[in-house]
Amino acid sequence: MTVNEDSFTNWKHREEIAESMIPIIGKLHRERDVTVLLHSRSLVNKSVVSILKTHRFARQIAGEELSVTETLPFLQALTTLDLGPSQIDIGLLAETYRADDQGKSVAEFTAEAVAGATGANKIERREPRDVVLYGFGRIGRLLARLLIEKSGSGNGLRLRAIVVRRGSEQDIVKRASLLRRDSVHGQFQGTITVDEANSTIVANGNVIKVIYADDPTEIDYTAYGIDNAILIDNTGKWRDREGLSQHLRPGVDKVVLTAPGKGDVPNIVHGVNHDTLKPDERIMSCASCTTNAIVPPLKAMADEYGVLRGHVETVHSFTNDQNLLDNHHKSERRGRSAPLNMVITETGAASAVAKALPDLKAPITGSSIRVPVPNVSIAILNLQLGRATDREEVLDHLRNVSLTSPLKRQIDFISAPDAVSSDFVGSRHASIVDAGALKVDGDNAILYLWYDNEFGYSCQVVRVVQYVSGVEYPTYPAPAV
Repeated sequence: MTVNEDSFTNWKHREEIAESMIPIIGKLHRERDVTVLLHSRSLVNKSVVSILKTHRFARQIAGEELSVTETLPFLQALTTLDLGPSQIDIGLLAETYRADDQGKSVAEFTAEAVAGATGANKIERREPRDVVLYGFGRIGRLLARLLIEKSGSGNGLRLRAIVVRRGSEQDIVKRASLLRRDSVHGQFQGTITVDEANSTIVANGNVIKVIYADDPTEIDYTAYGIDNAILIDNTGKWRDREGLSQHLRPGVDKVVLTAPGKGDVPNIVHGVNHDTLKPDERIMSCASCTTNAIVPPLKAMADEYGVLRGHVETVHSFTNDQNLLDNHHKSERRGRSAPLNMVITETGAASAVAKALPDLKAPITGSSIRVPVPNVSIAILNLQLGRATDREEVLDHLRNVSLTSPLKRQIDFISAPDAVSSDFVGSRHASIVDAGALKVDGDNAILYLWYDNEFGYSCQVVRVVQYVSGVEYPTYPAPAV
């Protein structure tokens, strides 16, 4: 057999294995509410090629490729266990098993690693929690996609309604079309139908009521069968407690803002300070996309090295707040054409760090440049550390944080030398460390952090909503603290 034939035969064999994994992953998700991950990336509803590509991507962060021949036995072992709702990372299981020298079988090792999700230890499946989207713009539609995707197990979060102002004729048809097709994020994965007579959009079986209202105080959500809901305001119109409290109408229990909150509204970055939320807190903010991008790696660096001061410069994609062509704008420079210019502007992310990391006393400054790309940004985090280090040590630290720490869902790591912004469209992490761009000189470190300022941020919002609703299930193996 030639080398070419051998390589092709190997590929077809791995395809066959990946294909056999799909029904196992699907059954675990539907019947037991178990989400199978590979280095924090969900394998639920993924194609054969996507599963293989995710395995191959492991070499970017773990240093070597992970084969489906290694992970399949762990997946098969999970089917023999009495599992409860959880997230199980078979990539991390395989990696830790490689390093284990106790001579256990895969089945024994797996049972021990996920013991917290089995038998008497397992948590009960929860009833779905109603969610309402107030506003249906860029973030609103991505949140809708994520919520619909996560309703597959029949538990967790359930998108019940969207609240918007009525636009032109066939308003609901046009809004459904924008959900179905997106110039940046591609086609909706599934089917969408519209029932104009009943003002509903049906997406992958989820019946979503479209409520038309000009003011939050007009709505009684219980009239639509909605109860104890979490309302996500993605309009940004109200940012303080007084304004956001208008959403606390019959049927709504909590309000989550997808913009920096003002006054005493808690600004939450999932993975960093979400566990500080009090159970009786009804109003909270998910801060900004840039705050979510810089705070997790800033915490990772501060915990290991200490941080004395820092500056963040964000090179940010343009947004709907800017003009297509030069026109009047309340800000000094944002009125200039977004697709034709780099535009210096302000960012509140640096000042928001204090709310998410109150124990970090280091002064952090920040500024921003809007550039002519529609999505994906990069934050350049320049830090003076508490001690001297070197590039390899920082790389190893950040790589390990992305693989095994409690921040592994927030921080990703890539070593590809030719990575550019479009490679990160659809990333579900809050930020991605670019290993090749990292600079370290003694006590000075400069981190280059990519982030999908639309989708990655929306994933962070959903994580906060899952946490406050009580449907954020534990991950196994447990991340290292």
